[in-house]
Amino acid sequence: MVSPPSPGRLAFGACVFFAFALMLAPVVTVMAISVFRQEIVSFPPPGFTLEWYANAWQRQEFARGFLSSLQVALLATLVGVPLGTAAAFALVRARPPGGSALNTLLLGPLAVPGVVAGTALYMFYLRAEFWLDRDITSTLEGLVAAHALLTIPWTVRLVTASLQGLDLSVEEAAANLGARPFTVFRRVTLPAMRPGIIAACLFSFIQSFENLELSLLLVGPGRTTLPVAMLNYLEFRIDPTLAAVATVQILLVGALMLVTDRFVSIARVV
Repeated sequence: MVSPPSPGRLAFGACVFFAFALMLAPVVTVMAISVFRQEIVSFPPPGFTLEWYANAWQRQEFARGFLSSLQVALLATLVGVPLGTAAAFALVRARPPGGSALNTLLLGPLAVPGVVAGTALYMFYLRAEFWLDRDITSTLEGLVAAHALLTIPWTVRLVTASLQGLDLSVEEAAANLGARPFTVFRRVTLPAMRPGIIAACLFSFIQSFENLELSLLLVGPGRTTLPVAMLNYLEFRIDPTLAAVATVQILLVGALMLVTDRFVSIARVV
């Protein structure tokens, strides 16, 4: 006979359910508002429609913003993930003097508010333009470099977790069997780092794609990212179109996480 759950277990389950409901409530609310018929949101809604998705599809600023965000996120991931992976490998294996301080420095961008980081980068770019006599602010290169600062900390954190869980005896066995150092790295170490690298690519892409603070201060004419386009739209219109765009973003991020978890368990490295 199965005994009934204890009051403590019931209370713990209720707290867990409440925590998940609290986290998911904003997401569910946005997705629900995206199909409300009325322009001014009110409850209960008089009806439901998909016209706001059609309106978002027809507006060119959202299409251009999506393509710009996709381009910047891909480039920032391609730049930041290899650099962060190399830094994590050096910190874990070489253990250089001052490695703890260097690790804290690499993770620093995660602790700095986005507005502060964006303002500092903007001022730095202006000073660099004066010394280099070339445009940096409002260029694709400057925006990608700024977003790479977001991808490196995530990569260092995730790849470091993968390396710290790696059994060194496997590498030693490969070396004892005659494998050269590069072969050991390519055939043993790199596959073991794959979960952290894939997770770093995922989180780096999401952080860059949805970033507003850095992009708002560094975008130039004709190159508006999707979060900036959504903010500009909000200045003149208040309707569920933004909720429709946000729903598409949520579904895109969810699909990326499901695909990534299909090949590597994110729970192992996060």
